[in-house]
Amino acid sequence: MKIVLAPDKFKNSLTGLEFCNAVEAGIKAITPNVEIVKLPLADGGDGTIEVVNYYLKGEVIHVTVNNPFFQPIIASYLYAKDSKTAFIEMAEASGVKLLKPEQFDCKNATTLGTGEMILDAIKKGASKIILGIGGSATNDCGTGMATALGYRFLDNKNNEVKPIGANLSQIESIDVSNVYDGLHEVDFSVACDVTNPMYGLNGAAHVYGAQKGASSTDIEMLDKGLSHFSKILNAVFNIDSQSVKGAGAAGGMGIASKVFLNGNLEPGIQLIKNLAQFDTKLENTDWIITGEGKLDTQTMSGKTIQGVLASAKAKQIHVAAFCGAIDLEGKNPEDFGIQYADAVMNYAKGLEDAMKNGYGYVKTMTTKFAKEFLK
Repeated sequence: MKIVLAPDKFKNSLTGLEFCNAVEAGIKAITPNVEIVKLPLADGGDGTIEVVNYYLKGEVIHVTVNNPFFQPIIASYLYAKDSKTAFIEMAEASGVKLLKPEQFDCKNATTLGTGEMILDAIKKGASKIILGIGGSATNDCGTGMATALGYRFLDNKNNEVKPIGANLSQIESIDVSNVYDGLHEVDFSVACDVTNPMYGLNGAAHVYGAQKGASSTDIEMLDKGLSHFSKILNAVFNIDSQSVKGAGAAGGMGIASKVFLNGNLEPGIQLIKNLAQFDTKLENTDWIITGEGKLDTQTMSGKTIQGVLASAKAKQIHVAAFCGAIDLEGKNPEDFGIQYADAVMNYAKGLEDAMKNGYGYVKTMTTKFAKEFLK
């Protein structure tokens, strides 16, 4: 019998690998000879970097780059020399996590530091870059990132425009003559979990601007800038920017990743599954055991378990879900394709106990499951 363990983390309680170890211990206590394959997953949110490195086995590279307001900081990314693969999170250089809430000001923020990280990885020899674009503090449509890679954004007098969101309306042309030589030899995969268009009421500025410090006046100005800049992109790159799903992600980094990097936009969970060679490793599997902190109706909106269920359904594999808590608003796990589900909160004395002793409870749940289905 073969069991694949494919969880997300339990935030502030268990990492994905700790979950795997707890489940393995629970199974082996009942059925010692089961083949167990550990494939921890993530959907691009917190903790993704640890999961990525489980497969990449890279080293952490530290590099001095610009933060969202052109100040030097030390940012880090992963680089695996053997596979020439880098994993870069734009939040490390261009994210809200670098700022205090009172500093949020996306109209004056730049993605320059993200571009500098990309350039550093290419110079180190990266031929594949996985780019996570969540948690941005920016709305510059990736002009900062592109500037670091040699693109130049010019106004109607051929003067270079500072790459911030407030200046998008000033850009009249893009000089591509000095783009870094090795850029287009690199394969970019971009983790993008939203489908917002570039501009308009569902676009980058209107949907995400306020949470990045933009006033209502700022939002209108940024939206006009995005609309104007889309026409420039369309002319230079022969693309209909507004029709690209996810173009408005991360203040326009979605479309920027596509036009400036020739990147492929994919859901975060799909990128991690690809990295893990997940579907290939499912061959001859009897059960997949997955899990996350809370199983609810949001789980089916691009989260890890949804990605697991899609693969399981395609290969007709049973799925068990061990979660911190389950709240499906009157629906049953079976409605989503989950054959067996259990929750830490069914055993714990309360939330604090559940968070502190998650490992033991997951092991207990697994033992109960194994006695019923794996003997």
